[in-house]
Amino acid sequence: MTPLLTSGGIVALAEMGDKTQLLAIVLACRFRRAWPVIAGIFVATLANHALAAWAGAALAAWFDGPVFRYAVAASFIAMAAWTLVPDRIDVEDKPAQYGPFLTTLIAFFIVEIGDKTQVATIALGARFHDVLPVAIGTTLGMMAANVPAVLLGQRIIERVPLRTVHVAAALLFLGLGLWLAAQTAGWLG
Repeated sequence: MTPLLTSGGIVALAEMGDKTQLLAIVLACRFRRAWPVIAGIFVATLANHALAAWAGAALAAWFDGPVFRYAVAASFIAMAAWTLVPDRIDVEDKPAQYGPFLTTLIAFFIVEIGDKTQVATIALGARFHDVLPVAIGTTLGMMAANVPAVLLGQRIIERVPLRTVHVAAALLFLGLGLWLAAQTAGWLG
């Protein structure tokens, strides 16, 4: 349960104010059909994060050792800093060629490549060496952050203090990175 819960919590916090969450709001406002947008987010995230968790676990299996573990710890610490930089998204006003599901699926999959939450998923896959719980956890974390964004749209951005959420997510990443570094150094059991 630890990989699933940790992955879900970290990604849900990291997603707040992220460009994919802003994209969810834009798509919901553009299409005015929540469920196809939500389904597109789910399928795109599951596919993207399953690949990312697999990549992290595969890298960890190939390079398992103190140097790689320190690199994973450093990636969590870098994620802490990156989380403090809020994302913005440019919105084009041209009509969508495809329906809400396919547009969302393609847009989310592409925008998620190299995104904070994908990098976090790779690091979590490397940390836990368990693809399925990490992929499910990070997907549930993305859904926890994006479903309300789709359903409530702009009202969320007006009410949620994103700076507080970013700081909480950064502290979580920092704590995980420091914990992993301390464990690798033999300071923790």
